[in-house]
Amino acid sequence: MYSPLIRYTLHLADNALIMGHRCSEWCGHGPVLEQDIALANLALDYVGTARNFYQHAAEMINAADPVQQATEDSLAYLRDAGDFYNNHIAELPNGDWAQTTLKEFFFSVYQQGVYRQLMYSSDAQIAAVAEKGLKEIDYHVRWSSEWVVRLGDGTEESKDRLLKALDEVWLHTGELFASDDHDAQLIQENIAADLQLVYTHWRTTVEKVFEEATIAVPAPAKTAAWMGNGRKGIHTEHLGYILAEMQYLQRAYPGCEW
Repeated sequence: MYSPLIRYTLHLADNALIMGHRCSEWCGHGPVLEQDIALANLALDYVGTARNFYQHAAEMINAADPVQQATEDSLAYLRDAGDFYNNHIAELPNGDWAQTTLKEFFFSVYQQGVYRQLMYSSDAQIAAVAEKGLKEIDYHVRWSSEWVVRLGDGTEESKDRLLKALDEVWLHTGELFASDDHDAQLIQENIAADLQLVYTHWRTTVEKVFEEATIAVPAPAKTAAWMGNGRKGIHTEHLGYILAEMQYLQRAYPGCEW
């Protein structure tokens, strides 16, 4: 059983890794070369952030139990789905361009709110990773919000696709702000982000961008009990397929190196 701090660090890393993997699936499939490259860069940003958080988590795991010999690779490639703590929205399928950009918008605004607080975390490593990552996230927010406005205030078809994407993704936004059992302790120690403050930032930003996109903001999404909670290791069926593809090489050839 990991400590609350290690679990929280893995949660940050897992969110970044799974979002990065989903973005990478667009590589070679973008509507135009410029946007194909943009999503590939987003994927690199996410995976780079995930590496930094995994390295920090591995150091803490090994300090607590040297027998573990955890590394960034073992944490990314050798854990089962139930040991991942990412939010459900990260593992949702990309869908079409509207669903991809809307999902990216919701998640990056959420991540922006989280990292703005983590910059001042009492955990120096988390603070440093958040400060570096925030510069990239600010670009993710700008890129995705421009697409939300372009699609929502574009043609009849683009708006229709965005509304269908909203029906699919909105349900999963509530889980982003569902606290873990140990959040109160970590917030009190000035380690973790206060999700209530993050929600205020998220909601305000979404309302502003949706107004420009001529899209009505739905009522706050509530996470139903049957949906589970990714931070507790309960996931949708999609994560298993992601891990099957992402972990194949290390599972088939343990310890392999390039």
